[in-house]
Amino acid sequence: MDIRFLQSFVIVIDCGSLAEASRRLDLTPAAVATRIKALEDGLGTPLVRRAGRTVKATEAGLKILEHARRVLRDVRDLHAIAHDDVPLGELRLGASASALTGLLPPVLRRVYERHPKLELYIEPGTSGHLYHSVTSGVLDAAVIVEPQFTLPKACEWRVLAEEPLCVLAPMSMAGRDPLEVLATEPFIRYDRAMWGGRLADRYLRERHIRPRERIEIDGLSAIAVLVHQGLGVSLLPDWTPPWPEGLAIVRLALPPPAPVRRMGMVWTAQGPRAAVARALLQEAQGVWGVIG
Repeated sequence: MDIRFLQSFVIVIDCGSLAEASRRLDLTPAAVATRIKALEDGLGTPLVRRAGRTVKATEAGLKILEHARRVLRDVRDLHAIAHDDVPLGELRLGASASALTGLLPPVLRRVYERHPKLELYIEPGTSGHLYHSVTSGVLDAAVIVEPQFTLPKACEWRVLAEEPLCVLAPMSMAGRDPLEVLATEPFIRYDRAMWGGRLADRYLRERHIRPRERIEIDGLSAIAVLVHQGLGVSLLPDWTPPWPEGLAIVRLALPPPAPVRRMGMVWTAQGPRAAVARALLQEAQGVWGVIG
C-alpha cells in the first residue's frame, strides 16, 4: 500500500472536498481521486461517497480513519528517528479550556522558536476526558488538572502551575470575609463534573458551608461574567491569565491553607512521541518553572 494513498484519503475526509484536498496536496482533483480509487481497490471496499460538492467517509472509511491517522503519525515518527530529529514528529496534545488560553500559548511560542518543524494537533476538552484519551493512546499528552488518583505505570505527570481556590465576588464586596460571603450570597457553582469543581465542592463540605445555590455551570470565564452581572459569587481556581477584561469583580483569598488546583502535563512514557512530549515539557518548565 502506497502511504500517499492513505494520506490523500485522510486529507479528503478532513477537508470534506476533493477540490480543497487537491489544493493542500498540490495535485489535481483527478489525481487525488485516482489515489482514493487505488486505496479502495486495494482494500476491496468503497471508503468515500460524494454528497453534492462534499465528500464523506463511508462506514468502512470511518472504521479505518483513526487507524490511518496513526499509521501516518508512525511514518512521520520513523522519519524523525532516522534523522535523529525527534521533535520533527507529530504530537497529539490535549488541553483543558483554561490551559488552552493561559498556560499553553507562551509555551508554544517558545517551542516553535526552538523546534519549528514540530507538527502539533491540539484537542480541547475537560481534564477527565483528555486524561482518558491519553491513557487509551488516542492522545500523546495533555495539559490538565492533576488527577486525584494513581496514574497507570505507562504514564508520567509533572506539575506546571498551582492555582489556589478563591472566592470571586462583585467589586462591591471587596474586604468582606470570604467564608461569610460563601454562606450568605447567591452562589454560582463551578460544575462538579469538572475536577476543579469537585475540589471546590469538597472545600464547602469540609467547612460545612451550604451556599444559596443559584447556577451550576462549566466555564470559568462565563462564571466571571455572571459574577460581574451581580448574579452571585463563586468558588473557583485563581486560574492562569488571561481573565475576561473590563469586569468589576474581586478575588477574596481564602484563609490558609487554601486548596490548590494543580495544572500540569500527563503523557505516555513509552514510544517515539514520548521524546516529543518531554521536549514540550522542558519548554513548559522553562516558561513556568519547576514545581515539586
